[in-house]
Amino acid sequence: GVDELKRLFELADAYGFGDWLVFDASVVRGLAYYTGVVFEGFDRLGELRAICGGGRYDRLLSLYGAVQEVPACGFGFGDCVVVELLKDKGITPVLPKEVDFVVAAFNEGMQGSAMKTAAALREGGAQVDLLLEPKKKVTQTFDYANRVGARYMVFVAPQEWEAGKVRIKDLRLGEDVPDEEKQLDVALDDLVKVKEVLEQWALTKKMGAVKV
Repeated sequence: GVDELKRLFELADAYGFGDWLVFDASVVRGLAYYTGVVFEGFDRLGELRAICGGGRYDRLLSLYGAVQEVPACGFGFGDCVVVELLKDKGITPVLPKEVDFVVAAFNEGMQGSAMKTAAALREGGAQVDLLLEPKKKVTQTFDYANRVGARYMVFVAPQEWEAGKVRIKDLRLGEDVPDEEKQLDVALDDLVKVKEVLEQWALTKKMGAVKV
């Protein structure tokens, strides 16, 4: 074990990050499958708990069917610590919400149909958020779509589904536009090319180009 540690620090120096390693005999990883050096990663100031921890294990894959020992090294990390570190450094990334469609089933019985609809939209390259269960009120569905920044709401209801269609509503048109002019029934076969369908609809309504 001592020879492995010495070699590790030698290689780290040669690689140029030896200054980032500190020997600590108190580091103990409780998992029984470690067979070599173990480690934990911390912020430079040592103000936060461990960002990650792991080590060397040569026999782990044998437990899952490997016919011979496979040398390996791995670690796990906590996302909460990473977020706190990013905040402390002032480098938290801005990740704008980009959702084209929120797909909502009319009721629990239409959930499978909603999943098929979401899959077809994604196949066409759209960013889709699928509600995993119907909301009790329609207003709650709209509120959710607004929170995630969706441009369109896709309702999957029995009447339209039996006709081979789903209803798509544009959530970004103003209140001065009548509801019937904000929505379009789109054939299921056209969902994979929904961008083209909505662009044509926009031109027909003289609404200008629609970005999806």
